[in-house]
Amino acid sequence: MDERPLVIDVVDNGGQWTHREWRMLRYLGVDTKIIENSTPVEDLRDLDGLVLSGGAARVGLSGELGNCGAFLDLDIPILGICAGHQFMARHYGGDARESPEPEFGEMEIGLVDGGGHIFAGTPERQTVWESHNDEVHVLPPGFVITASSPSCHVQGMENDEGTRFGLQFHPEVNDSEYGKEMFENFIQRCQALRSN
Repeated sequence: MDERPLVIDVVDNGGQWTHREWRMLRYLGVDTKIIENSTPVEDLRDLDGLVLSGGAARVGLSGELGNCGAFLDLDIPILGICAGHQFMARHYGGDARESPEPEFGEMEIGLVDGGGHIFAGTPERQTVWESHNDEVHVLPPGFVITASSPSCHVQGMENDEGTRFGLQFHPEVNDSEYGKEMFENFIQRCQALRSN
């Protein structure tokens, strides 16, 4: 069995809480670094997973996330958060738009069909921390919705292969009740796929 620590880096897309994502992974025993989104793919480490951080306003819609499109072609699990989630949706053929009801602060979400891999072991209704003007409104082909709220239909999504995960909210922020568990579930998914 491979005893190396998992290697999961965080792509800095200019989000205000990128360091919290890195710190959470580090706290959970992962070998992690923050990398610029302009990093050439050939300069990446031998990764077991990748987190696409949130970003500045509109960046998920503009597509100005450096090499994130190339990163999404990698054969490893990837978690997109906020702008990273929006960019992921558009990359795979879905779409994002300006939110009819922008969300800032605490929000209650509900899991859809158990919530898939990321929400495993967490309650059907839970409080998360939102900070977004934009949202995914067209699900990419091959993805399912894993969490929703009255004001944002696609709070969470996952592809059919269980290798791509998107979250509209910020699990790295303390106010997201089960954020640590979400990161643990992502880490477990990376471990399982590395073992295979």
